[in-house]
Amino acid sequence: QVLLVESGGGLVQAGGSLRLSCAASGRIFSINFMGWYRQAPGKQRESVAVMANTGIPTYASSAKGRFTISRDNAKNTVYLQMNNLKPEDTAVYYCNHLQRDGNNDDSYWGQGTQVTVSS
Repeated sequence: QVLLVESGGGLVQAGGSLRLSCAASGRIFSINFMGWYRQAPGKQRESVAVMANTGIPTYASSAKGRFTISRDNAKNTVYLQMNNLKPEDTAVYYCNHLQRDGNNDDSYWGQGTQVTVSS
């Protein structure tokens, strides 16, 4: 089992910045993916940015050029630096940890942190 604890959400004006953090603990394998997803009211959860333990990132088109994902493998922590925030970025942001255990992919979610961007 893997426990994810998120922090860093809040209320910010358009054009502002926020930094989200997510610390993982528990039975963590060295090969894994950590990332951020978001869900706005009435919409499906969508991927924002994901990073493999190798440091290779993947971004949604909406995040490219504004958001930066990074991770500290020694601390099992992933970060999301969000700049130039827009009202459409308003959502609950969820941290995800994905790792393979034998033939199964185990996916874990954080509790979510609210990000609200005012216009």
